[in-house]
Amino acid sequence: MDTLPGENLKHHQNFTVAAITLLSSTPPKSVSGPLSATFGTGSGFPELQLFLEPDGQHSLSFDLRTTQLFRLGEVQSLCVSESSETIKEKNYSKGVTIQFKEEEESSSFHGAFEHWKTQVVIQGSDLPNGTLSSKSKFDDKIEASSAKMYFHYYGQLLHQQNMLQDYVRTGSYYAAVIENQADFVGRVVVDVGAGSGILSLFAAQAGAKHVYAVEASEMADYAQKLINGNPILGQRITVIKGKVEDVELPEKADILISEPMGTLLVNERMLESYVIARDRFLVPNGKMFPTVGRIHMAPFSDEYLYVEIANKALFWQQQNYYGVDLTALHGTAFQGYFSQPVVDAFDPRLLVAPAVSHIINFTTVKEEDLYEIDIPLKFTASVGTRIHGLACWFDVLFNGSTVQRWLTTAPGAPTTHWYQLRCVLSQPIYVMPGQEITGHLHMIAHSAQSYTINLTMSAKMWGPGAEQGGILQTSSCRLDLKEPYYRMSQPQAYSSSQDQQPNQLLQSQDLHLPSLDEDGSDFIQQPSNDSSVQIH
Repeated sequence: MDTLPGENLKHHQNFTVAAITLLSSTPPKSVSGPLSATFGTGSGFPELQLFLEPDGQHSLSFDLRTTQLFRLGEVQSLCVSESSETIKEKNYSKGVTIQFKEEEESSSFHGAFEHWKTQVVIQGSDLPNGTLSSKSKFDDKIEASSAKMYFHYYGQLLHQQNMLQDYVRTGSYYAAVIENQADFVGRVVVDVGAGSGILSLFAAQAGAKHVYAVEASEMADYAQKLINGNPILGQRITVIKGKVEDVELPEKADILISEPMGTLLVNERMLESYVIARDRFLVPNGKMFPTVGRIHMAPFSDEYLYVEIANKALFWQQQNYYGVDLTALHGTAFQGYFSQPVVDAFDPRLLVAPAVSHIINFTTVKEEDLYEIDIPLKFTASVGTRIHGLACWFDVLFNGSTVQRWLTTAPGAPTTHWYQLRCVLSQPIYVMPGQEITGHLHMIAHSAQSYTINLTMSAKMWGPGAEQGGILQTSSCRLDLKEPYYRMSQPQAYSSSQDQQPNQLLQSQDLHLPSLDEDGSDFIQQPSNDSSVQIH
């Protein structure tokens, strides 16, 4: 009997078999070995996985809760999996015969089968990586239809390719890992939401002792194939198909690596899974790549965008559409178009005040803190103009021991697949140079793996008497981050009145963040438009 890498081995058990015959084929198809059979709970329930090729590229899984095993002889067994049950008969979806070299191996396999078959997860049971309930924590807060679409999307290679070809993203991750090999050499790494497995391979390149690539979608099978295609690195990588909320690992991790960022940093709510993985798998004072995320916000003026959105509702102003008056729905349609956040790349000269930032420290934030995010807004207008809404982007920091590297999605920086995001007000507000703009960006998580955004912006009194306070104008909007307007056009030409120095407006207002470094030195610095900037 063999074992998988790791110190605590009670959650995996391997056997070598001589041959496997697939009974569902016509005629039955036999595969000769040596082949492997693995018992485990990687999917959140006890299962048997039979690898049908020596390189492990093709496998057949059996849910032990509905599987039966029979002896056909001293070294041969029959394994059948029940798919459905009616009153009068049972139907079986899978059936194989398993051939062993020796009777002793066959007996050990049958003993292991009976042992693993009883390993049903019991709610509240103590497990080495935290408490695991019979129902997934992920399933408790995410509606099934959203999760199904989400995992289907990320289970397709074309979408993984889209992310891999974001060279700002992929290159920044590669640089952050390779430049900080001291953090990876000889360490155990967990790749949270591994996707294609590319980050796991980067970690192995950097000298990781072992990498556990956890992926819940069907992409886990492609990741296994890619890793098998790189055997020198792959021998130190184990792909585990399942959610980080559910799976068990044989050992704790020294470092977590993940790409949990969505639009506006928080969309898709994967940051919560990243935090859960931290609490379940990471050793005390372990590292997280990325370490910190920041959401940057600034008011903007874009007459072209405003008119474009408003004009979409003109259709509903028709009073004689095939004899029907549509105007009763114009107001609803108008507000509906302004409820969509706009995702595109915009010219930083559109910003009319320096940005403010909201910091999320992944090493300390609680999962519950991400359910509701309230960000106070306060700006000073640098020009007199109409403000059409709030522009947002994010960056993340890889706080390595050797190099601190930023990945930024800022306007004016090399474009990423995240682009930037803008919340557009249906009623713009007017400001003069030096006028104070206040408000709130309030985000509430919902079960469709996204957020409802409530934005309020106000212009405070300006000029004589302004010190008395008071609000001149207020505008607000409610948006669904799940349903953005993807506007991928090129930035328009803008008037000279907005021709400012973009770097000045991209600079965040003063930030004060406690250092994460052991020596107490500050590491949070504003990245320049060069996303590969190194902070020493």
